[in-house]
Amino acid sequence: MTSTPPVAAPDDAVPLLLGFTRALRAAGVPVTQDRSHGFLEATALVGLEDRRATYWAGRATLCAGPDDLARYDQVFEAWFDPRGELPRRRTSDELAVPPADALPSIDAPGEGESADEEVLRAAATTSDVLRHRDVATMDAAEKQRLAAMFASLRPTAPTRRTARHQAWHRGRIDAQRTLRDSLRRMGEPGDLAWRRRRVRPRRVVLLVDVSGSMSGYADALLRLSHRFVSAQPRVEVFTLGTRLTHVTRALHHRDPDRALVAAGEAVPDWSGGTRLGETLRVFLDRWGQRGMARGSVVVVFSDGWERGDAALLGEQMARLHRIAHRVVWVNPHRGKAGYEPVQGGISAALPHCDDFVAGHSLAAFAELVEVVGRA
Repeated sequence: MTSTPPVAAPDDAVPLLLGFTRALRAAGVPVTQDRSHGFLEATALVGLEDRRATYWAGRATLCAGPDDLARYDQVFEAWFDPRGELPRRRTSDELAVPPADALPSIDAPGEGESADEEVLRAAATTSDVLRHRDVATMDAAEKQRLAAMFASLRPTAPTRRTARHQAWHRGRIDAQRTLRDSLRRMGEPGDLAWRRRRVRPRRVVLLVDVSGSMSGYADALLRLSHRFVSAQPRVEVFTLGTRLTHVTRALHHRDPDRALVAAGEAVPDWSGGTRLGETLRVFLDRWGQRGMARGSVVVVFSDGWERGDAALLGEQMARLHRIAHRVVWVNPHRGKAGYEPVQGGISAALPHCDDFVAGHSLAAFAELVEVVGRA
């Protein structure tokens, strides 16, 4: 007796449905890869034209418990437009521009101010508020507007000097070139030649914690990683959880949404446990010690919650600090009032970090970009 093959959703609807699962994950619903595949099969069976059937198919396959139902309803209403056909593909303009009723109210314009100036002031206020908002406290609509603002980040590669030299207008005297120029003129003195050491971009390695305690920030951190990959030639990205996953190739998509969907499909332990010490040891054994971390700027995105042995994390951080040029630890709770790094994992790691910065908002990400560029 042969089994019936699973029904597949239409190709043109798969990006929209996978984008919905990613939005749920960003809102805090622990959507795994298996649940995403189950959702695609269920929607293919019930049909994509029936909005109510699609709602119940997602609720049955993507929600793990009663705590997820409220967030699921909110994301479903924000993602699928009940006034149009189902599914409806969002355009880039719809995602980037906030609706007029979402803008905060401001004082009435004074004399001589036009209505256009009032709208511009309101839009600027909205952008400024979103820049400083904690990513984990945003709803799905706010996160969509914030995603368009990531384009304002311009990461610059840190540099290092090489042993080779190049001609320059100042620096050290290039005796050999000066002597050769003099010989061409039959010994007549001429201008001095100068040189400086060549400058090359330094590699940047990003280690992103995607465990359950970091689920509210993982989507924004991967968007930030995509900005680094897009702007710099030598960037490597890994995810940390119960295992180590190399996601640099997935983030090479030019479209950030497609890049995040590809990265989410590549990560098998999304919203799982945390074994920072063990995964960091695997990174150093397989990639870091052989050259990827040597002389690089290594950025660790994590809140420091460690299910394993904190002493092992401390040992591996000390090992990383010996071979890396600079180690930066980014903690989303660092920017919150009253936070103290007292967790076992973060306490073991901090003595081996060169910088300890916040990573909870777009403004904090902009400061991190400057820290990495100066490293």
